[in-house]
Amino acid sequence: MPVGPEMPSIDMLADIAAGFGMDIADDELASYRALAAGTVNACRFLETLPEKRLPVKYARDAGWRPALQDNPQNGWYWRCNIEGSGKGVLNGLNVAIKDAVCIAGLPMMNGSRVLEGFVPDVDATIVTRILDAGGTIVGKTNCEDFSFSGAGHTCSHGPVCNPHRPSHNPGGSSNGSAVVIVNGDADVAIGGDQGGSIRLPASWSGCYGLKPTYGLVPYTGCAMIETTIDHVGPMARDTEGLARLLTAIAGLDPEDPRQRGVIGLDYKPDYLAALKKGVKGRKIAIVREGFGQDGADVGFPPASKEVDRRVAQAARRFETLGATVEEISLPMHLDGFHLWNVIITLGSAEFMLKGSGLGSNWKGFYNTNLGEALARGLKSRINDLPATAKSVLLTGEYLQREYLGRYYWKAQNLRHHLNAAYDDALSRYDMLAMPTTPFPATEMAGRDASVLDTVSSALNMLRNTCIADVTGHPSISIPCGIEDGLPFGLMLTAGQLQDATLLAASAAFEGLGDWKSM
Repeated sequence: MPVGPEMPSIDMLADIAAGFGMDIADDELASYRALAAGTVNACRFLETLPEKRLPVKYARDAGWRPALQDNPQNGWYWRCNIEGSGKGVLNGLNVAIKDAVCIAGLPMMNGSRVLEGFVPDVDATIVTRILDAGGTIVGKTNCEDFSFSGAGHTCSHGPVCNPHRPSHNPGGSSNGSAVVIVNGDADVAIGGDQGGSIRLPASWSGCYGLKPTYGLVPYTGCAMIETTIDHVGPMARDTEGLARLLTAIAGLDPEDPRQRGVIGLDYKPDYLAALKKGVKGRKIAIVREGFGQDGADVGFPPASKEVDRRVAQAARRFETLGATVEEISLPMHLDGFHLWNVIITLGSAEFMLKGSGLGSNWKGFYNTNLGEALARGLKSRINDLPATAKSVLLTGEYLQREYLGRYYWKAQNLRHHLNAAYDDALSRYDMLAMPTTPFPATEMAGRDASVLDTVSSALNMLRNTCIADVTGHPSISIPCGIEDGLPFGLMLTAGQLQDATLLAASAAFEGLGDWKSM
């Protein structure tokens, strides 16, 4: 029996033709079957060739599942001890990796039962770079189911609890990464961000999180959601940790098409040097539309007046450091949520769910093993999808069937207006300031919550954060206070590739004193 696909039967081709609404006679179907032989034989030939793989440079064992007593907030999915080069910018630091990132030989679930049993055979590019830079990878962190929630309650291994109040959400989807940092179990961590999933847990759990410029950090070897908004980046207990981790992982990777046209071969900024630059002479704009949101137009809760007041106060503190702080109006900021909503819904339905997280028509590394595992899981365990992913699949497929790709295409074209509005503001100001989250952490939804309550609580906090995922601008969450025992963050957004500007501002703000007492 040949290795590779079998030849299709006439009945199979008839069924496919009917699905497309084609009327093909039986004798013609026989001809089309004969024509298929050439492609089927090409597939069989491909099976005889070795496939390109990402390198696995450092020795490791299979690691271990942490005991409950060693994992009180459920931040860890898997523990390990992978030693890096012993030299470099991360030497001496313990690094945690979100379980949406491939580490060869360690289980990977991306928070979902759909991927249960999958073990990658490659290291993501950022994993290799972390180890090359001397970091020690000490585990993989739990994340929201399919990384499709900003709360903390959907992980298939059970909810990840807020380290300040276990009954509340820690922020997602990189919830475990934030929790292990705050608990002191890791120095720095990797998070992913498609709607705010680095900055949301940074705000609600009380750590630092940077969504880099789109394409600055290679996404190769990570579980993809939607290629035009996929980001991966650093989380840490302080700004220096962000700078060290970003220095290690940023830079050109020819296997990631997201980077083309973003950075060049010679792009090697010194992010550690930025920590000493401060904000003297910088101009910061407080964006009016980022505050005072009543949420009614999109079904979200109203913003906390106390968070609004204290974030604005935190932004004004940059004036004591020599910066100019002014208030501006940026109406497109509120419109941006609708663009993101359409792109993430239709794009991820086609790419992540129907395209098994790999899709087609892009040049780069196709993670075949991950794609096959996801495709098989979706075929056999589709009912195990979280409510958030089911909602995306049903709504996305409806819009695709009834309106073809019109609204995805239009949202992508309208991205230009959002980018232009942000670029215009950032031509006059160095950074834009607003709350990362409009309110502190919400109470966690129960496992028996209704579909509406589950999805609402998973997405109702991301209106400010999701914009930079659409535009690609770098954006950072800096912890700046506590309300009723729960942290919240100040979000700064800068111009394209001005990640160092954000790090300089964060370090300067950090120097003002303990944010918990602000």
